[in-house]
Amino acid sequence: MTIVNRFIFDVDGTLTPSRAKIDDEFALFFLDFCKYNYVYLVTGSDKPKTVEQIGNRLYGKAQRVYNCSGADVYEGTKNIHTSDWILPKEAHNWLENVLDKSKYPTRTGNHIEYRPGMVNFSVVGRGATIKQRADYVTYDREFNERNKIARDFNNYFPRLQAVVGGETGMDIFQKGYDKSQIITDFDQHLDIIHFFGDRMDKDGNDYPLKKVIIDNDLGHCYNVKDYKETWKILKDEFTWDI
Repeated sequence: MTIVNRFIFDVDGTLTPSRAKIDDEFALFFLDFCKYNYVYLVTGSDKPKTVEQIGNRLYGKAQRVYNCSGADVYEGTKNIHTSDWILPKEAHNWLENVLDKSKYPTRTGNHIEYRPGMVNFSVVGRGATIKQRADYVTYDREFNERNKIARDFNNYFPRLQAVVGGETGMDIFQKGYDKSQIITDFDQHLDIIHFFGDRMDKDGNDYPLKKVIIDNDLGHCYNVKDYKETWKILKDEFTWDI
């Protein structure tokens, strides 16, 4: 039996700047890394947004891409699985009410975005410019709005789950169908998992996968602050695999 290192990466904030395209130089390095290693991507974003950020070539180099936290799974252009779950109307109305009551003044549209098997909710909206996103980040750091909304949602809807992800939004899905659901695709006896993410804090959307990896001694987790830190760790610790 051969032990295999398998690398799982969040995308937004881990391989790319938040809601932006991957750095050209890092993309070349990462393409090379994918040639010689087993690489998997897991992101709350849907396939079009992921391709927009990392490009078709990198998307196709991954062994698998788990879009929508694992609700929409691809191997290259082949769709392996897509969830048909839809957010209940009562939960949708609850989010609309939260949006109306939020004291944050700016609204840019597309606040409740439906994706396969999940919903992304954002007070400022996914139509925000870079400047508008930065303004909301400052507001959220001061008032902790997203974490409070997520906790209230989880208390009100115990069968659903809201987790903070990225800089301005949160992901909502059936309880238990977070990023940790992908772990069943890996062999707990033969695989050593290396998971990179930028939101491994308890309220973050990378936390559930981190927890199952650490609790079951399945490998190592790297809580990075941006793609530059991801790049540095890969160069310093794993370039022997290239």
